[in-house]
Amino acid sequence: MPKVTPRGPNPIDIHVGSRVRLRRQLLKMSQEKLGDELGVTFQQIQKYERGANRVGASRLYRLSRALDVPVQFFFEGLVGEPSIAGVAEGDQTPIVYDFIQSIDGVTLAESFSRIKDGKVRRRVLELVRTLASEDPADA
Repeated sequence: MPKVTPRGPNPIDIHVGSRVRLRRQLLKMSQEKLGDELGVTFQQIQKYERGANRVGASRLYRLSRALDVPVQFFFEGLVGEPSIAGVAEGDQTPIVYDFIQSIDGVTLAESFSRIKDGKVRRRVLELVRTLASEDPADA
């Protein structure tokens, strides 16, 4: 379980906020639009996404409706928590979560998911694996 510091955002609030941001970005929804749907300002959405303000239970429920995800989505991937999807977590899990929550990760996931041809998707994956295993000294 993440360590709680007395003078900083709670790690669980930070995680929930990052999941709010991830889903909002995947939907290409602005902070202002989400705030309008929840009846709060975009600044409040910013605070939720940073984990600076805690999201209450009723607001979390409304977020799940506005972002079209189940409430448990916001807790998926918490360190020390069992995986909701039932996937065993390895040492790379924090790296994967950090990446998928980045703008590059979101863009890559969106673009990759639009490739309908399974053979093309596999070839793109092979390309990425090849590029990742290249020795930078050889380039």
